[in-house]
Amino acid sequence: MIRYANPSDHPAIHALVTAAFTRPDEAALVERLRADGDSMFELVEIIEDALVGHILFSRMWADSLNLYAALAPVSVHPDLQRRGTGGRLVRAGLEAAKEFGAAAVIVLGHPGYYPRFGFTTAAAQNLKCAYSGLPAFMAITLEPGGLDQPLTVVYPDAFGI
Repeated sequence: MIRYANPSDHPAIHALVTAAFTRPDEAALVERLRADGDSMFELVEIIEDALVGHILFSRMWADSLNLYAALAPVSVHPDLQRRGTGGRLVRAGLEAAKEFGAAAVIVLGHPGYYPRFGFTTAAAQNLKCAYSGLPAFMAITLEPGGLDQPLTVVYPDAFGI
């Protein structure tokens, strides 16, 4: 079952993200995004009452009236990786981002993983930010015309860039 995360999930999310990345950095990022009010939404996957996956979408700042989202991080319990949890969370997250009114979602992620969900470097070609031009810097348009014009986007302060 995939659902929106709630505050009572936060300790389990912290433990999961730390385990998934084998370090606390990404879990600290999640906490900073929440504390700064930059988390747009978080989803979790629950299997047999255990929280096994988590994804966070945060607001990006842009020189546009449209809303843009950053996808990061995606975390799956180490024992369950490569079994579809991450993909289910990304797909559900993209649908939720549409419902939140995001014109596009931007990710700095593995170039071999995110294109299966529709992310491309071509969609990000009009975006100017610290990661522009990198193979890992990709985007997906959720609304027609969402990325057609040149646009400067800024990650939330929690990302430290």
